[in-house]
Amino acid sequence: MSLKVAVQMDHVSGITIQGDSTFALSFEAQRRGHELFHYTPDRLSLRDGVATARVETMVLTEDQGRHFTLGEPTKVDLSTMDVVLLRQDPPFDMNYITSTHILERIHPKTLVVNDPAWVRNMPEKIFVTEFADLMPETIITKDPAEVAAFRAEFGEIVMKPLYGNGGAGVFHLTKEDRNLSSFMETFALLFREPFIVQRYLKDVRKGDKRVILIDGEPVGAINRVPSETDARSNMHVGGRAEATELTTREREICERIGPTLKERGQVFVGIDVIGDYLTEINVTSPTGIREVKRFGGADIAALFWDAVEAKL
Repeated sequence: MSLKVAVQMDHVSGITIQGDSTFALSFEAQRRGHELFHYTPDRLSLRDGVATARVETMVLTEDQGRHFTLGEPTKVDLSTMDVVLLRQDPPFDMNYITSTHILERIHPKTLVVNDPAWVRNMPEKIFVTEFADLMPETIITKDPAEVAAFRAEFGEIVMKPLYGNGGAGVFHLTKEDRNLSSFMETFALLFREPFIVQRYLKDVRKGDKRVILIDGEPVGAINRVPSETDARSNMHVGGRAEATELTTREREICERIGPTLKERGQVFVGIDVIGDYLTEINVTSPTGIREVKRFGGADIAALFWDAVEAKL
């Protein structure tokens, strides 16, 4: 089976291939003989109900800095593709939402992964609250009084933008911290949306585990341990990756959320677990598969394409 695969992504020139999941997925598609087409979200158009993009043929190599070759841009009707990978990074803003509306015009005739309608309708930090009993105590609000009362109740809290990503804008505030009002004022200036506040989990010092699910089934995990000087475990801000295995609790979490993910067409998902608690469900552009393989785990890119090819 040879497929025409369009990858909607941030420009391939800007990625670091060692840890980039989009590169890994695309490289595996190429290894299987699928034809790759590259385009960035700003090249996506909708005219008279037809979704098009100016795409370039893409050939990849495992050589950072010389890892791609692109052909000349050509306008194509995206419905002529077999698969579109929706892989640009958040923020999950109106630009991102608009792209899901456009891609919805071609799905499922052209398989868009993940399903764009559900990517739009289940924002990561809101969707996870459908499983509130699996989460630490959480509030989504822009009301300073509610945030202050939440901290008074739990002492230590984590505060972050509702539609952010990659650990940007994440703050750990203690009961004695005098900066809460200032942080809320700053957040209100930077973000029109509410923000999310959660009870601080001390187990984060042991690691924030990323678990990858393919079609609702867990296939691998990596533990991300924050540095001594940071509350965040994200690897691009200094977190350290280490090998790990799934615990009984983590398998229970996956069993709970897996059927919903599969039903809603979320083929490639990354969840975050701290201690016994689910903190996020990442459906837009999850990462971590190269780290899983590097530590001896499954080849998740191969499992992903097994699942996609089975759907076709």
